[in-house]
Amino acid sequence: MNNNLKMIVIIIFGIVVLYIFQTKYNDHSLNKSISACIVAQKQTSKYFDLAQAKKFCKEEVTKRVKN
Repeated sequence: MNNNLKMIVIIIFGIVVLYIFQTKYNDHSLNKSISACIVAQKQTSKYFDLAQAKKFCKEEVTKRVKN
């Protein structure tokens, strides 16, 4: 019984740690993808507008993430 209790506590602790990391770093990869899109827009367009590129990239990345 003591061994089972230790295993249950370890599993619950692991679930809590994973939940904390998921909520803390949830937007990290999304922001990196948007930044990469903005850099690509800057390199490929002659007339670069940062605000317009951010808007375009945010829409495109979130649309692809949902699909």
